[in-house]
Parts: sequence; C-alpha cells; structure tokens
Amino acid sequence: MKAHKGVRSTGFRSSSTAGALDARRVPSRLRENTPTPWQRFMRGRGLSYTVLAVVGGFWVFPFIWMALGSLKTQREILVSPPTFLPENPTTANYTKWFGELHFGTFFANSLIVAVVTVLGNVVFCSMVGYALAKIDFAGKKILFGAVMVTLMVPSVSTFVPLFVIIANMGLSNSYLALILPFLTQPIGVFLMRQFISGIPDALLEAARVDGAGELRIFWSIVLPQCGPPLATLSILTFLSSWNNFLWPLVAMQTEDKYTLPVALSLYSTGQNATNYGVLLAGAVLVITPILLLFVFLQRYFIQGVAMTGIK
Repeated sequence: MKAHKGVRSTGFRSSSTAGALDARRVPSRLRENTPTPWQRFMRGRGLSYTVLAVVGGFWVFPFIWMALGSLKTQREILVSPPTFLPENPTTANYTKWFGELHFGTFFANSLIVAVVTVLGNVVFCSMVGYALAKIDFAGKKILFGAVMVTLMVPSVSTFVPLFVIIANMGLSNSYLALILPFLTQPIGVFLMRQFISGIPDALLEAARVDGAGELRIFWSIVLPQCGPPLATLSILTFLSSWNNFLWPLVAMQTEDKYTLPVALSLYSTGQNATNYGVLLAGAVLVITPILLLFVFLQRYFIQGVAMTGIK
C-alpha cells in the first residue's frame, strides 16, 4: 500500500516536474518566434520607405541648396570648399529684387499671363474634348488625329511663323502676344477628351430627351464631373506658362512687359560676372507659386493622371 502510494506520489512529482519544464520552454519559444522591431520593419514597407526617403532626399537637396544660397553673399557662395549653411544669413538678395529690380511688375506680368492662359485652356480644351468625345460630326477622327500629330511638333519650330503672325496683327509687346498662341493646347484637348469619353452616354441622352441642348449639357452635366482632369490641366498649363522663357523673350521688347523668367535671366548678371545670390533668390521667388499650387492641387492632379490614361 505504501509502495503503491509511493509510486503514485512519484508519478505525480514527475508529471509536475515535466509541466514546469514545459512552462519554462514555452516563453523561450515564444521569444524566439516573436519578430524583433528590425524584422517587423524589414517585413513591412520599411525598406521601401527608406529607399523612397533616400531618393527624395537627393531630389530635394538642390532646392534646399538654392534656398540657403539665396541667403548668402557672393563671396560666401564662391568660397572653396563650399559651405552648406550660411554663416551670416542676409536678405539683401531679396531686397534687391523688391527694390531695384521691380519684382512686383514682373510678378504681375507672369501672373496675368498664366491665369488667363489657364482659364482659356480650361474652357476651350474642355469644349473641344467634349466635341471629340461625345458629338458625332464629319471629320471627327481626322481632327483628333491632327491634334495628336501636333503633340509631336517641337514648339521651337513654330516660333518664326508665330512671331510673323503676331507682328502682322500688331500684337507685339502686349499681353495678347503671350496669351493667344497658348490659349488652347493639344495636351489639354487630349486630356479632356480621354476623361469625357468615360462619362456614360446614357446620362447625356437622358438630358437630351429632357430638352437640354449641347451647351447646357456641357456646362451642367459634363463640366462638374471633370474636377480631377481640370486640376491636372490647370497645373500643367500654369507650369508651362509660368516657366515660359524663350517666347516672352522674343515677343516682348520693353522692360515693363517682361515676365519673371526673362527678368531672372537678364538682371542676375552684372557687368563682369553673374550675381549668384540674386539669381538664387529670383529662382526661389519663381518656383514658390508653382510649389504652392501643386501642394494644394496634388490630390486632384494624381487622380486626373490616373483616370485619363496618361502613363
């Protein structure tokens, strides 16, 4: 009887001992299988984010260098080896733009030309895109093919005939010379045509049955649905007009009609050498409106590019 109890007690002790050993092993196994923070980082999207951050850093570095260089003196910019941060930051370069160089006049010229050009492209490119996408007429495919062909024509090759036309019309050295040639652009027509083609025909047919004309359909039904492509078109057109240099340089003859890129190239050069501080400050002033526009409209820009099939 005692032996039997002993056996039972021994068996009880051995099972409890094994359970204790298993209890010790389980946490160690869990610790072995639990991923470390670095493993979780590598298994997730951390590596992709790291690569993108490095690439983004290389892309942003020139803009940071430009902004910091605009706060340096000419001597500090030309020093060797170059310094990254300005030793004695100064706003003298910006003061020169707003004082001696009449930055407000150049800014107003660029803004007027860019805004009117954007509005013209938004209206006229949308109309042409709607006609090519939803209205049947003779020569429709030929007209769309001509629009696509003009995308392959270099703009520089049209400067001479364009200047002759503008001069014969008596529009030289005027805002119209900078606006009319770019009031409707092929890329805008293609962009709007691609998006409007995706609008259901049944929606437009229902409006026609109700007695709405094509102009009413365009303004009340089609245009309100074109938010993303219109934002994309606005950004592309504003960027093209704001940065346009060669045509304003050719078409404008007086200082009061110069746009910012022309003024930046002409007035950042002194008698003997380029004033790099003034040049960098002017570049900051030129690029700031474009960056602000893209920041506010980037969501619509991405949607417009994705929904219109531009690759």
